[in-house]
Amino acid sequence: MPLLYVTDLAYPARGRRYGDEDVFLTSRLREHFPLALCHPLDARALMPGFDAVIVRNSGPVLHYQEAYEAFRAAALASGTRVYNPLTGRADMAGKQYLLDLTAAGYPVIPTVDDPADLHLLPPTDTYAVKPKQGADSIGLTFTEAPATRPGESLIQPRIDFAYEVSFYFVDDAFQYALHAPDPARRWELVPYEPTPEDLAFARRFIAWNTLDHGIQRVDACRAPSGDLLLVELEDLNPYLSLDLLPAPVQDAFVEALVSSLTAFLAAGT
Repeated sequence: MPLLYVTDLAYPARGRRYGDEDVFLTSRLREHFPLALCHPLDARALMPGFDAVIVRNSGPVLHYQEAYEAFRAAALASGTRVYNPLTGRADMAGKQYLLDLTAAGYPVIPTVDDPADLHLLPPTDTYAVKPKQGADSIGLTFTEAPATRPGESLIQPRIDFAYEVSFYFVDDAFQYALHAPDPARRWELVPYEPTPEDLAFARRFIAWNTLDHGIQRVDACRAPSGDLLLVELEDLNPYLSLDLLPAPVQDAFVEALVSSLTAFLAAGT
């Protein structure tokens, strides 16, 4: 079953090498599936010639929002299978989920989208404000007095966290974790050994998202209280930092991805 692998090999991501990661992944996947690579702007036109589309390091959608929406609509209309499936409830659908999870009492950085609701947030001297359709810290600002229009931006208390940590899953199976010991250097990551409590935290969000198949990254920060709080649930095109992993962990991840893709494709036949 031929796969169309969507990536932007030249996207200049800070601290990450999208192209290198996707060259590595496609070289390994090609051992199991016939596939071709394409830029996200070409995905809609090319996908009719393939059995499924796998979206990987394609860059922030806001840089090509209209083309992405057209791709989604065409895939849904034609029944083309997309991996990750287009039913994701997290970043794939925008940032509304941070508001929903806050309202539902999940362990997430408290979030509102109206300056009139600042009283619902923990007391703070500074707020983080970012666009609802933002990504990759684009448009992030810090202010003592948010003055955005209601519903326009996400507003969160600025948290003096100890570090960030990311948990990587294929389907609902945990693969590995990485963390950034220096909060100012988000992408200088080292391996992290999660505790059972850490994994229970991450799995809670994987279960909430209800994706049967796909790659997900749960990003969290260690708050001053010692608790983990969700920063982001990336279910569209999470960068995997595979180059930082030892070869056995890389191999295990590829094996899990091949098994997931095989089951995903079989389910559509």
